[in-house]
Amino acid sequence: MMKRFVYINDDSSQNLYCDNRISNRKYTILNFLPKNLWEQFRRFMNQYFLLIACLQLWSLITPVNPASTWGPLIIIFAVSATKEAWDDYNRYLSDKQANEKEVWVVKDGIRKHIKAQDIHVGNIVWLRENDEVPCDLVLIGTSEPQGICYVETAALDGETDLKTRVLPSSCIGLTPEQLHKIKGVIECPNPDKDIRRFDSNMRLFPPFIDNDLCPLTIDNTLLQSCYLRNTEWACGVAVYTGNETKLGMSRGVPEPKLTAVDAMIDKLTGAIFLFQIVVVIVLGFAGNIWKDTEARKQWYAQYPEDGPWYELLVIPLRFELLCSIMIPISLKVSLDLVKSIYAKFIDWDEEMYDHETMTAPHAANTAISEDLGQVEYILTDKTGTLTENKMSFRRCCINGTFYGNESGDALKDVELLNAVINNVPDVIRFLTIMTICNTVVPVRSMSGNILYKAQSQDEDALVNAAARLHMVLISKNGNSLEINFNGKLIHYEILDTLEFTSERKRMSVVVKDSEDGKILLLSKGADEAILPLSYAGQQIRPFVDAVDQYAQLGLRTLCLGWRELKDDEYKDWSQAFKEARSTLVNREWKLDEVCQRLEHDLEVIGVTAVEDQLQDGVPETIETLRKAGINFWMLTGDKQKTAIQIALLCNFISSEPRGQLLFINGKTEDEVLRSLERVLLTMKITSSEPKDLAFVVDGWALEIILKQYRSVFTELAILSRTAICCRVTPSQKAQLVELLKSCDYRTLAIGDGGNDVRMIQNADIGVGISGREGLQAARAADYSIGKFRFLKRLILVHGRYSYNRTAFLSQYSFYKSLLICFIQIFFSFFSGVSGTSLFNSISLMAYNVFYTSVPVLTVVLDKDLTEKTVMQNPQILFYCQAGRLLNPSTFAGWFGRSLYHALVVFLITVHAYADEKSEMEQLSMVALSGCIWLQAFVVTIEMNSFTIFHHLAIWGNLLCFYGLNLMISAIPSAGLYTIMFRLCRQPSYWITLFLITVVGMGPVLALKYFRYTYRSSAINILQQAERSRVATFSIRDLDSQLKSIEKDVGSLASRNKFKSSVYEPLITDSPTATRRAVGPSAFDFLQPAQSRDDQNAGLLEIVCMLTE
Repeated sequence: MMKRFVYINDDSSQNLYCDNRISNRKYTILNFLPKNLWEQFRRFMNQYFLLIACLQLWSLITPVNPASTWGPLIIIFAVSATKEAWDDYNRYLSDKQANEKEVWVVKDGIRKHIKAQDIHVGNIVWLRENDEVPCDLVLIGTSEPQGICYVETAALDGETDLKTRVLPSSCIGLTPEQLHKIKGVIECPNPDKDIRRFDSNMRLFPPFIDNDLCPLTIDNTLLQSCYLRNTEWACGVAVYTGNETKLGMSRGVPEPKLTAVDAMIDKLTGAIFLFQIVVVIVLGFAGNIWKDTEARKQWYAQYPEDGPWYELLVIPLRFELLCSIMIPISLKVSLDLVKSIYAKFIDWDEEMYDHETMTAPHAANTAISEDLGQVEYILTDKTGTLTENKMSFRRCCINGTFYGNESGDALKDVELLNAVINNVPDVIRFLTIMTICNTVVPVRSMSGNILYKAQSQDEDALVNAAARLHMVLISKNGNSLEINFNGKLIHYEILDTLEFTSERKRMSVVVKDSEDGKILLLSKGADEAILPLSYAGQQIRPFVDAVDQYAQLGLRTLCLGWRELKDDEYKDWSQAFKEARSTLVNREWKLDEVCQRLEHDLEVIGVTAVEDQLQDGVPETIETLRKAGINFWMLTGDKQKTAIQIALLCNFISSEPRGQLLFINGKTEDEVLRSLERVLLTMKITSSEPKDLAFVVDGWALEIILKQYRSVFTELAILSRTAICCRVTPSQKAQLVELLKSCDYRTLAIGDGGNDVRMIQNADIGVGISGREGLQAARAADYSIGKFRFLKRLILVHGRYSYNRTAFLSQYSFYKSLLICFIQIFFSFFSGVSGTSLFNSISLMAYNVFYTSVPVLTVVLDKDLTEKTVMQNPQILFYCQAGRLLNPSTFAGWFGRSLYHALVVFLITVHAYADEKSEMEQLSMVALSGCIWLQAFVVTIEMNSFTIFHHLAIWGNLLCFYGLNLMISAIPSAGLYTIMFRLCRQPSYWITLFLITVVGMGPVLALKYFRYTYRSSAINILQQAERSRVATFSIRDLDSQLKSIEKDVGSLASRNKFKSSVYEPLITDSPTATRRAVGPSAFDFLQPAQSRDDQNAGLLEIVCMLTE
C-alpha cells in the first residue's frame, strides 16, 4: 500500500505535498471555451448538427441560408455554456471564500495568522471553539484535561450529533508550550475518500517520548469542514490538504442516470435517423435520375456536360440538409428546461413539508423526475425509514427472569425496581454493561443536567434506561469512566474498546474496576453474535426464547455478556491488539482476528428489548403504492422475526390465510439450494392463486445465493412481489438493487442512514430520508424527504405528472419537426426532386426556436387529473409503468399525424396558391401559417387543463407570429417585403387556413371523441367523473374496466421472463403479455370490439365515486 510520511512542524519538508488551496472549479478563463465545446460535442446529436451546419456552408448544396441551422445551434450552445459558466463562477466564489479564511498555525514556535490556502502538510493548526477545520488534522492537543474534544460532522457525513475525538496516547499531558515545539513523524496512507478509516501510526521524537510507536485511528482526527464544539481550543497536524482531504477526494460528479424515457427517446431518435438516411438515399437517387433525364431538356436548367467528380453527391447532400430538421435540435434544451421545473415543483411542494423536523423536500437530481412515475420495485430500509428511529426501552430478560411482560414497560416493573434496590448481582451486572458498553458521551448542560450524545439510538435508549434504574453514567473522560449508582460513585478504567462492525455485529470493552482491580470484558450485540460465544455448559435456552418472544412483538433485541480476564491473559492479548492496531495493511481484518481471541467463554447475562415505533402513514402509503402495482422489498439488518412483525404492522405482507411467507434458510450451499428451489417451486405453483406470497431470506443464506445461485434467485425475484431480506450488509443491499436492475425493472431505493448510501446510489432512483441517523443518505440521494409517507405523493403526483408531460413534449417535438420536413419533401416532387427548400432561412429558424417551442413548454402546468383524484386512484400509475404514453406505438401515431397534416397543408396550399400569379414567398408563408395554426390546435386539444399561461402561450404566440412577420414584411431587404400585408388582406388566405385547420384537425377530433366516448380508458372515466360529477357510464363498461385492471395488476406477480424496454406489442390479450404491454395504445381502435372491452383498464375506486 502506498503511504506518505508527514514530518511534524518541519518547514523543510512542507513542499513535498500540495498546499491547502481548494479548487472545485471545472474551468479556467483560458480553457473554458475549448473545454466546454469539447464536452458539448462529445454528444452524438451535437456532432450531427455541427456536421449539418458545416455542410450548409457549401453554397453548392445548401438549400437554405446556413443561419437556419447555425442560429439555433449557437443559441443552444450559448445557453448551455452560460449555465456552465455561471455554475463555475459560483464555485469559484465559494472556493475563494474558503481559501482566504484566516487560521492560526504554529511558525517558529509561535502562533501566527495565515490564510487557509497557505497551510502545508506538517503544519500545526490551532483551532478555537466553533472554528471550522480547514484541512484534515491529526489531533495532538486539546484544552480538555481528559484529552478529548467534541466535533460536529454534519457537513461531512450529515450526522447531527456531536462526536468525541481523543488524543493519541503519546500526546496526552503535553502542555501548549510543548505543542509549539513538538517534532515527530506520522506514517499514513496516501489520500483516500474513506471518512470511516485512518489506519496510521505516529512516532514523536525525543525529548517528548522515546520513539514509541503510537497507532492512530479515525477517532484521532479532525476532518475538513467539521466544527470544533464545546471545547475551548484544540490543535492538530495537517496530514491531508487542499483537494487531497477526505472531503476533497469524495467530491465529484456522480454518474448520470439514464431514465426509461430518455432511453426510449434515444431509440426513437435512432429510428428517425435511419428513416432520414433512407429518405435521403431514395430522393437523392430519384433527383439524379430526373436531372439526367428531364432537367437537361428544360431551357432554364443549365447543367454542364461534364460535371465534377462529386456531382452525384450534390443532390443527396442537399436532401440531407433539407431533412436534417427531422431530428429536433431544440429537444434536449426543452427537456432540460422542463425537468428543472419539475424539480422545482418538488422543492416547492408544501404538502411534502415535514413540520416536525422542519424538513422540506429536495430534488438534487433534476434529470430523472419522470422515472418516479415508472417505478416498479421499491427497496426500503426498515429502521428510521419505516420506523421513527426513536428507541424506547420496553422489556428485558435477566438470567431467565422476564421484566416488563405484564406492564409493557420494564422501567415500571416493580420486580425489577426491587431487584435494583436490593442489589441483585445479576441485575447490577446487567445494568453495568448497559451503561459502559457503548460510545455514548455524557455532557452537562448549563442547568447541570446530564445529557447523552449517542451515535446510535439503541445505545441512547439503553443508557437512559439504566439511568432511570439508578445506574447513571456521569462522565467519560479519555480512559476513565464514572458511574453513580444509588448515590455511590464507581470508577472504571477503560483499557481497550473492541468496536462494532457490520461483520462482527457486536461491541466489547475491556475495563478495570478501580475498587477491586478486576479486569472485565463486557460485550453486547446481536443474538447470533453473542449466544454462540457463551461458555460451555451455560443454558442459553431462556435467552433464545426471550429473543424470539421479543421479536414476535416487533422489538429490537441485544444480548449482553461478560467474563473476567486474568492479568496474564489480558497482557498477552493487549500486546497482540496493539500490534494489530499499528499495522497499515489490512488493519480491520487483523483487528477482527485479534478480537475473536478474547471474545469467548462469555457468561450471557440477559437480553434487552427496545421499541421503534412505525412512522405515521407508513401502512397507508405501502397499501396505496401496492395498489399502484409497485412491489416492495425490505432490506434490513434486524433479525428475521422482528422484520416480519414490522412488515405485518405496515401492510408490507398479509397475515394468514390471505398471505403466506416462504423461508429461505440454510448454513451450507446444499441446504440453501434446496430451500431456494422449494420456495421457487411453491411460488410457481401458487402464482395463479389469489394469495399474497412473500419470501424471507437471511444474510447468511443470501451471501451464498449471490455467489452460487444468482440465476435461480433472479427467477424467484421476478416472480415475487414482496421480499424480506434480514441481517443484510450494505454491500448486499447494493447487490440486490443491481440484481433487479439487471431484470430491466425500474428500482427506487429509500433509506436514512450511512449504511443505505450504496443502495441509494445504485438504484435508478435514490430517495433519502432526513432522519435521526443524519443527512448522509439524504445527501447521497436523488431526492430527499422528511418522512416515508411523502413517498406516495412523490411517486403518484410528481412522478406521474412528470412522465405524462415529458412523453407529450418529446413526441410533440418530433411531430412539429417531421411536419415541416414532410412538407419540404412533398415540395421536392414539384421542384424536380432538386432539394430546393420551400421555406426561407428566417422562417425555418423562427419556426424551430420560437413559433413552436413556446406553447408546448406550458405542458409543465398540465394536469390530466386533479391531485386528489390521482391520490385516491393509484392504479392509474399502471399506464406510466407500462410506458403507454411513450413507446413505438404512440410515436407511430404522432408520426402518422405529422405525415397527414403535412399532406393537408401542402395540398390545400398548392391548390389555392400554385398558379402563375402567386409568388414563391406567398406559397411558403401560407404553408408556414397553416403549420402554426395546426400546431396551436394540436397543443390545445392535447392539454387537459388550462390556465392563463396556457392561453397566453398558445394564442399569444399565434399573435406574435403575425406581429413578427408583419414587421419583417415591412423591411425591403428581408426577402418577404409586403408578403404578409398582402396575404392578410386576401380572403383566400383566411379561407385556406380555415380549410387546413378543419381538414387537419377534423379526423383527430373525431378519433379523440370516439375513444373518449366509446372506448373510455380508466383515465377518461375519471376525467368525465371530475367534469360532470354524475354517473354517465353503463354498468357493463364499468365492470369491464374493473375486471381488466384486476387482471393487469394481478399479472405483475406472475411474470416469468425478462422484459424488454423496447418491445411494445399492440395486441395485449396474450396471457404472457408483460405489464409494459398492457393498456391503451395509439392504435387500440384497430382491435376487435370484444378485445377492446377486455383490455380497457379500470379502477376499483370508481365504484365509490359513482355511487355517491
